[in-house]
Amino acid sequence: MSGNTFGKIFKITTFGESHGVGLGVIIDGTPSNIKIDEEKIQKALDRRRPGQSSKSGDNAAVTSRKEGDKLEILSGIFEGYSTGTPISINIRNTSQHSSDYGNLATSFRPGHADYTFDAKYGIRDYRGGGRSSGRETCARVAAGSVAQQVLEAKLGSDFSIKAYTLEAAGISCKSIDYSVIEENALRAPDLEAAALMEEKIAEIRKAGDSAGAIIECVIDGVPAGLGEPVFDKIDAELGKAMLSIGAVKGIEFGEGFNSARMTGSVWNDKMRVSEDGKITFETNHAGGILGGISNGNQIVFRLAVKPVPSIFIAQKTVNKAGENIDLEIKGRHDVCLAPRIVPVVEAMAAITILDLLLQQEIVMRGRNPFFR
Repeated sequence: MSGNTFGKIFKITTFGESHGVGLGVIIDGTPSNIKIDEEKIQKALDRRRPGQSSKSGDNAAVTSRKEGDKLEILSGIFEGYSTGTPISINIRNTSQHSSDYGNLATSFRPGHADYTFDAKYGIRDYRGGGRSSGRETCARVAAGSVAQQVLEAKLGSDFSIKAYTLEAAGISCKSIDYSVIEENALRAPDLEAAALMEEKIAEIRKAGDSAGAIIECVIDGVPAGLGEPVFDKIDAELGKAMLSIGAVKGIEFGEGFNSARMTGSVWNDKMRVSEDGKITFETNHAGGILGGISNGNQIVFRLAVKPVPSIFIAQKTVNKAGENIDLEIKGRHDVCLAPRIVPVVEAMAAITILDLLLQQEIVMRGRNPFFR
């Protein structure tokens, strides 16, 4: 199997399966002498881990599987600083219920990668989806925390990545307040909408079904000039990063598909020079990217997240013998991925931005005092 590595200079390679001994990531290309806080990595993993509860008790959106997701750093960090050598992080599995998946050894779950995985490799780990499980993303989140800490060291406190649930189960946020994102089970920036989302998802869960969501991500403090103008556009790189997350089925930047309904005189972001001599934009319909290169404005994109395919309603499918069957899925599963996918989106955004920043440093070294 190829395709387990992402990035050109800041490279991550993830490994492991959902019901194997554990998962992990090898990070290559981390600059040396960067302070890396292990507690920040653990905190990032805690935001993604299964078994989370809301302040009101059980979280209707997420699985009841309990995993501590305790990280183990094997290399690359010495006395709290990166050494420049590969950083290796392990995360052990501790709460596998592999017997829940016994009936999937010879049948294919609708909406999952079971059939395509089997068609490609002729063998698959059917316990929880194996390598194609969403559990693989814990390794990405660990790497993303390292990337985030490097970015903060290089770009300062003005740099930030903030993702949140903009819509879930058909209910949309009416306001955006970053301060309440971690105050509700859905990680929504609107408490009133979050309460309605929870209520709707609880109904869907009771019916044995699942729900989709829209995640929005806002990146501040990215300097103008990141990305290449042809195949390695910053939006193309972010698109690849986000679409590599299993549940993501669509992405749009800025106005996105709404751009098709606008005129150029409205869509074009008018430019001005501020009093301190900086180039600014009056609007941000482009989402912070022009010609595949960051323009210094806020980078904004949205992701369409599909409903969780593991539902507790009998579904029509087939088995490896070529027979039509009805399948009932067992086990512990999320109902809506929104709250747990938010930290994954932030992680992949950080990994992508850092990789592009390091590429740009090579280009600009000695020509621009910003890059050093």
